Amino acid sequence: MNKFTINDTFGYPNYKYLKKIIRRTLKMENVHSSFLSIVFIDDELMHELNKKYRGIDRSTDVLSFAFEDNEKMRYNIRQLGEIYISIPRMQAQALEYGHSEKRELAFLTVHGILHLLGYDHTLGVAEEKEMFAKQELVLNGFKETKRKKTNGD
Repeated sequence: MNKFTINDTFGYPNYKYLKKIIRRTLKMENVHSSFLSIVFIDDELMHELNKKYRGIDRSTDVLSFAFEDNEKMRYNIRQLGEIYISIPRMQAQALEYGHSEKRELAFLTVHGILHLLGYDHTLGVAEEKEMFAKQELVLNGFKETKRKKTNGD
């Protein structure tokens, strides 16, 4: 059974729907007996983490810290890692992209999980397309996070 925690240090309301998003993502990737944690933080802490661990002196929306580099299980459970999400950045991006905060938070969550599982959209166009297609597959499976069609679609 997969287990996860969501640690809301920011005080963001209404994220219970993420449980089904996380479960669907892990099921899609055939992940069993795993543990991961997600932490909601402010933009200042995200800036500090990004600078300290990536050498980038600015904030970002999501950071993933993978605890494993293969699928070998220790202690009968895969320790996938931690995901940090900047709630202020998520809120700003939801406005910028014209969709709900629910969709943006779910997107960042799925994005972070896929990074924990080894996906890396920075390796090239093929990898980016694969990762983003998987994200859309999960998000479009739920009413709360489904992409709304526009006249241009």
